[in-house]
Amino acid sequence: MMASATKPAGKSVSIAGATTALILLTALNFVNYIDRYILPGVQEQIKGEFRLTDEHIGTLTFWFMIAYMATSPVTGWLGDRFPRKPMIVVAALFWSGINFFTASVTSYDSLNLRHAALGIGEASFGIFAPALLSDFYPPEQRNRVLTIFNVAIPVGAALGYLVGGVIGERYGWRHAFIVSAIPGVIIALLILFFMKEPERGASQHEKAKLEKRTVLTLIKNKAYLASILGYAAVTFSLGGISWWMPSFLQRIGGRTQSNAAFLMGAITVVTGLLGTITGGVIAQRWSKKTPKALYLVPAISAALAVPPALVCFFGPHNLTVPSLALAIFLIFLGTGPVNAATMNAVRPEVRATAMAGQLFIIHALGDAISPRIIGAVSDRSTLNLGLGSTLITLLLAAVIFFIGARYAPPLTEEAPIAAA
Repeated sequence: MMASATKPAGKSVSIAGATTALILLTALNFVNYIDRYILPGVQEQIKGEFRLTDEHIGTLTFWFMIAYMATSPVTGWLGDRFPRKPMIVVAALFWSGINFFTASVTSYDSLNLRHAALGIGEASFGIFAPALLSDFYPPEQRNRVLTIFNVAIPVGAALGYLVGGVIGERYGWRHAFIVSAIPGVIIALLILFFMKEPERGASQHEKAKLEKRTVLTLIKNKAYLASILGYAAVTFSLGGISWWMPSFLQRIGGRTQSNAAFLMGAITVVTGLLGTITGGVIAQRWSKKTPKALYLVPAISAALAVPPALVCFFGPHNLTVPSLALAIFLIFLGTGPVNAATMNAVRPEVRATAMAGQLFIIHALGDAISPRIIGAVSDRSTLNLGLGSTLITLLLAAVIFFIGARYAPPLTEEAPIAAA
């Protein structure tokens, strides 16, 4: 049985509650991605200290994602039955604590264990937050809201590179993780005291009711499956590029660790931010004519990203940075729309379970394996060829999204937002 919720508040309070939730959850998502992308910024230092191969470095993300995926079914089940606010707070405090204690890591195995534990906390937040926001906002607003929420990805990732590269080079890589632990604790406490828990399904006319047969319909939901499988292929590419480009810039471009981190951070924050906002605006306007826009925007963006990525990996060195910037901009165009497509494809009572399924699939088939695969190819040939594998999955993503557009559910006007 689902946890009960109090009666919805008045309209003015509801809007304020929804806005507060969006701001705080976006801020926490920002910190979430800082924590995740510190490691790529310092991985060359870690590789040198522990005398590792590229495949070993790629395996760090593998174990992070294994824990991430193993946690998602449990957190999805919890998120559809109990209040999500306290679980978000606990998750943020947990992963902040893990980052703080990274200073005591003295071996590759203990670093692997630490990184796996980090995945547990981040998986919980990644499932609860979009589902909670979808209870505040109706379908026609979710693309805009989830675009704002996902703006934190490129900004947080960029700062993660910078924190890792600069602090790691000056004070050692362990200190970079300690610095990242503080903001997560602060935002978790702000959420605890200032964010409301929305009534489940409050943004829709029908009362949310969780049933076993409703959950089972997810595996037959073609719109849902297309969104998560296409997203998985994009995640393989983006995860692999994000993980290995700092090393690529150092090895192939001859840059220092801090310079490579600064470049990767600047490219990610500027082009990722512009791409996320631009893609969200295009999809929002296009959606007024057809709900297929939530699938067509990520399909087109994935296809268009292939040529500049090809130039980045195999072209002349003077084109590496501009082509990388263009590729990342194009990939990020689909970030907001694809998450909105997932939420709109499912009923409110299974949103947390649907997000758990999405996170499991996109990481199991995406960035859980791409850094390790790229590293293994690099060990046996070159890093250029390893990164070249991401071109195939970008094309695959485009095909899946184009097919998924056929099953896009209509966007309908829903009830006003309501908060408990």
